[in-house]
Amino acid sequence: MAVRVMVVDDQPMVRAGFAAVIDAEHDLSVVGEAGDGVAAVSLAQRTTPDVVVMDIRMPGMDGLTATRLITELPSPPKILVLTTFDLDVYVYDALRAGSSGFMLKDAEPEDLLTAIRVVAAGDGILAPAVTRRLIGAFAQGAPVPTGATGALTELTPREREVLLQIASGLTNAEIGGRLGVATGTVKSHVNALLTKLQLRDRVQATILAYETGLIQPRGTQDDHASAPR
Repeated sequence: MAVRVMVVDDQPMVRAGFAAVIDAEHDLSVVGEAGDGVAAVSLAQRTTPDVVVMDIRMPGMDGLTATRLITELPSPPKILVLTTFDLDVYVYDALRAGSSGFMLKDAEPEDLLTAIRVVAAGDGILAPAVTRRLIGAFAQGAPVPTGATGALTELTPREREVLLQIASGLTNAEIGGRLGVATGTVKSHVNALLTKLQLRDRVQATILAYETGLIQPRGTQDDHASAPR
């Protein structure tokens, strides 16, 4: 069954272009288009998409507000933020609002399609340039949510170790190779730690690792995407 996608952008030509690229794929189907946040929330309720490709800057209700409202729906779709703006505040706010990924509009079409498939499968993804800036922001100090540090005590030593590897941008296969365990075992650890920490995906796990100081930014030279390849 094709992944149901909704495209939200205030520029009609841009929106139509994205929709055409997505709809041309046999495993993806565009079920709706919206030009602002208010229309996006309403359309999401009516069409129940699997993934929403969301712009940030739009007249009226912006994409961040729309993302928060859509992720509060009974059976919310995954949100992939797609924007020309890679400012740190937008990245952080978009992820905090509930998005599963953040991509820039200058990405190649194939990268957009891959990102849609990744978030539809339940994982998270960040564009490499975005990851670089996000890590830079944490290097200068980022707010730690109340109770976040305490939640880490729920993890076993192995789960904590896997979390460190996730935050370094490694895939399950790479983590398995580094720790000397099977990929299936790593996947089980990932699922367990996400459940214990009440996190949605690997992107949120990466953010938590930096927020709590579990992992320290090594600088902006690291260019890993926080999602399986």
